[in-house]
Amino acid sequence: MSSLAHYLSGFLREYLPCERRASQHTCETYAYTFQLLVSFAASHLKTQPSKLKLECIDVPLVVTFLNQLEEVRRNSSRTRNARLAAIKAFFRFLEYRLPSALDQARRIHAIPMKKVDEKLVGFLTRKEMQTLIDTPDSRTALGIRDRAMLYLAFAAGLRVSELVGLRLDQLHLNPEPLIHVFGKGRRERVIPLWKETASVLRAWLAVRVDSIAHELFLNVQGRPMTRSGFKYILSKHVNIAIAKQPTLARKRVSPHVLRHTCAMHTLQATNDIRKVSLWLGHADMKSTEIYLRSDPSEKLEALTAGSPLLLRRGNFKAPDKLIAMLKAKN
Repeated sequence: MSSLAHYLSGFLREYLPCERRASQHTCETYAYTFQLLVSFAASHLKTQPSKLKLECIDVPLVVTFLNQLEEVRRNSSRTRNARLAAIKAFFRFLEYRLPSALDQARRIHAIPMKKVDEKLVGFLTRKEMQTLIDTPDSRTALGIRDRAMLYLAFAAGLRVSELVGLRLDQLHLNPEPLIHVFGKGRRERVIPLWKETASVLRAWLAVRVDSIAHELFLNVQGRPMTRSGFKYILSKHVNIAIAKQPTLARKRVSPHVLRHTCAMHTLQATNDIRKVSLWLGHADMKSTEIYLRSDPSEKLEALTAGSPLLLRRGNFKAPDKLIAMLKAKN
């Protein structure tokens, strides 16, 4: 029997970062998936994680693990599918290195992905976004940093990983303000900035402490800002902004909602889905079409262009109250 630890180590330490050149975020996500899977398998089989054998990761165990994610951890179907995709990627890695695992891999690949609801994207109105940006206290260094992060995340439509991973050498304020972003799938894009965005970034650079870290945004310890750190900062300011803008209380504001907000505002301003796709760095225009479903402007144009069918006025006679009462008693 083959040791799971041996092949899992090769998958995470060599195959993903070196052969596939996966991003650090992808490597961390896959590692966390297998942390959950190995912990579950060890508990389920009553053994130590380091003693698990590859043959133990069969279809019944994987399906039970996926069900546990949804029922116990309350993960969404999208998260369940992401965990399953990581497991399938591991078994594709095994197919070329362990021929005896081919049948096991084939069975794992046959586990179906779960269908998910294609909901409308959530976004903030211009007034809500303005209130949120105005919330941080610009008289403190942390307030200046928070305002710069919120403004840049919205104005550039950045993913949270792109925001916290942005380095000083990727920011150019002269002669024209812009940022050079290394996005998902190793796709690069250059995003010009408003003068207002450049202004808040200059204010942050003026109070940013000296650090060996090359990232633009730092936490209170002077280390690079993390994804969870920005999520906490956003949540804190949303709770404060609710007092001034009560409509925020009805919305779930996550870091990705700021990206959605940028996309919706850009679509409404340009009425060009191609420009939205270029701004967000989408590889496929299909990824951008979700914003068309949330924007009613084009549907209103179609409604205005057409003409409704005429309805013939009917003769309505209200039922007699006594007869209605007698029928109800039958």
